[in-house]
Amino acid sequence: MEQRVSLITLGVPDMEQAEAFYTALGWQPVDSPDGVVAFDLISQTLGLYPLDKLAEDIGLPVAELGSGAMTLSHNTRTPKEVDTLMARAQAAGAEILRPASEVFWGGYIGYFRAPDGHIWEVAHNPFAKLSAEGAFRWNGY
Repeated sequence: MEQRVSLITLGVPDMEQAEAFYTALGWQPVDSPDGVVAFDLISQTLGLYPLDKLAEDIGLPVAELGSGAMTLSHNTRTPKEVDTLMARAQAAGAEILRPASEVFWGGYIGYFRAPDGHIWEVAHNPFAKLSAEGAFRWNGY
């Protein structure tokens, strides 16, 4: 298996609400089959899929999927961009879980919960600068 993630699929209870939220953050959906919303990212795609259909595809009841203990992270080039994105997420309907602030390791982060329940971290890591196209590598480029 190659060291990459090609597609991140979020099971969401309300497709229209989820699409509207991510569009309000500034993302643009791409052409997709009916019942799927996809946003192309740098070298990956974020897909939104009805939670009940995802459970059916996996072969588990919806109740067994839960929400999992994970976060999705979006890194920025500056701490100011973290503040801007946190405000934009809140205006789009996100719940701020941790307002943006400095952290012990020298970065600047905040957390929000999207209306679909998924938790996002918005972070500036001065030790892992983004490439010109916005690609992230743990130790920078």
